[in-house]
Amino acid sequence: MANGNILVADDDAAIRTVLNQALSRAGYDVRLTSNAATLWRWVSEGEGDLVITDVVMPDENAFELLPRIKRQRPDLPVIVMSAQNTFMTAIRASERGAYEYLPKPFDLKELIGIVGRALSEPKSGTPAAPEESHDNIPLIGRSQAMQDIYRVLARLMQTDLTVMITGESGTGKELVARALHDYGKRQKGPFVAINMAAIPRDLIEAELFGHEKGAFTGAQARGTGRFEQADGGTLFLDEIGDMPMEAQTRLLRVLQQGEYTTVGGRTPIKTDVRIVAATNKDLRQLIQQGLFREDLFFRLNVVPIRLPPLRERLEDVPDLVAHFLQLAERDGLPSKSFNAGAIAALKRYRWPGNIRELENLVRRLTALYPQEIITESLLAQELNESSTGEPGGAIDDDDSLSAMVERYLARYFAGHGDQLPRPGLYARVLREVEYPLIGAALAATRGNQIRAAELLGVNRNTLRKKIRELDIQVIKVSGH
Repeated sequence: MANGNILVADDDAAIRTVLNQALSRAGYDVRLTSNAATLWRWVSEGEGDLVITDVVMPDENAFELLPRIKRQRPDLPVIVMSAQNTFMTAIRASERGAYEYLPKPFDLKELIGIVGRALSEPKSGTPAAPEESHDNIPLIGRSQAMQDIYRVLARLMQTDLTVMITGESGTGKELVARALHDYGKRQKGPFVAINMAAIPRDLIEAELFGHEKGAFTGAQARGTGRFEQADGGTLFLDEIGDMPMEAQTRLLRVLQQGEYTTVGGRTPIKTDVRIVAATNKDLRQLIQQGLFREDLFFRLNVVPIRLPPLRERLEDVPDLVAHFLQLAERDGLPSKSFNAGAIAALKRYRWPGNIRELENLVRRLTALYPQEIITESLLAQELNESSTGEPGGAIDDDDSLSAMVERYLARYFAGHGDQLPRPGLYARVLREVEYPLIGAALAATRGNQIRAAELLGVNRNTLRKKIRELDIQVIKVSGH
């Protein structure tokens, strides 16, 4: 049976009750409070073996309290919960010394597992990281897929571990690489990016490692390479799957020995860079084809991060649209908004170009159309003009729902096998059907929840509950 005293602080009585029951059943002693002042008094008096706290409380934000807790009791693990499920929430929790960040709603079994690990691990006595002020949010989205990525990134920020980012074109791989640099311990050093697919294959080694005067035809002076330029910072190797085999061999040697020689040079040069690689290709397939070194793959794939395509995180579309509209206005384009019907239409599109395609669409609509409100009909016109009719384009009206779900599941099992998603696959499919269904009903009724409930054939209270659970934005539209 587990033992330990858990201090829980949350101003939501229902959350406190649920946590009390779950932790007590797991064998822990639990003390509950609704405010930060009481939590701080308990911590100051030496109570508790672990803290679970919400970020927003009536009297003080947990991010203000955390540094004091870590100074007073650096060995006390603190788990932070928040309904403000953004990238910056995860980063701030990590910076201020939280043991773990959990977005609400959270899985109770996962929480109990985290509590057990926190109490069983050796105490490090690590002081809280220095507080930083970050105004720009580089990653957008509150979907479960993005929450998982935020938590991984937060754990990686104060490390130099090599990271491999995979994902389709346009999913934001360079944004993730920049976030790892800009919010990590190398943020004061340079961030240097090189795209393997954009450089002639016979010049890649010189681009990476530099060259001596006369090393090859046209080398009239010594040239610095990207490793030298990135010294003390981060080197982002984009489209690593396009790196020629000769350059792969030299890169492997650098990763193994921590030094390199320039093209035409003989003196080894020590390197101090963090490597972040990215690809939209299946490197394991390239290995089987003899096009990519398996030993290099394992050197680069220390921490793999998969970025989901936009079609797997359609609930993030409203937040992404709002972000891109804000950026467009900041760049001098007219202020616009999308009505509920247009947002629902965006969620029905398959987005073969992913987030990059969505951003380009928002900018194009903002720049080319005089209307202040982008409607579904306007959007349909633009999407039809830009669609090529390829499988990734607009959804065929004759396509049955069951056929689309079957294709989705076939893609899932092809890409993941029997790996368990979070939440379970049954809950995930239900959510991905419920979200657009309720959103479309609200769009069709212009935000009228009574009419939407009648249209769906559900109780109004059930609809309200689903809107809250799925975090659906209800936009009431009057007139045409």
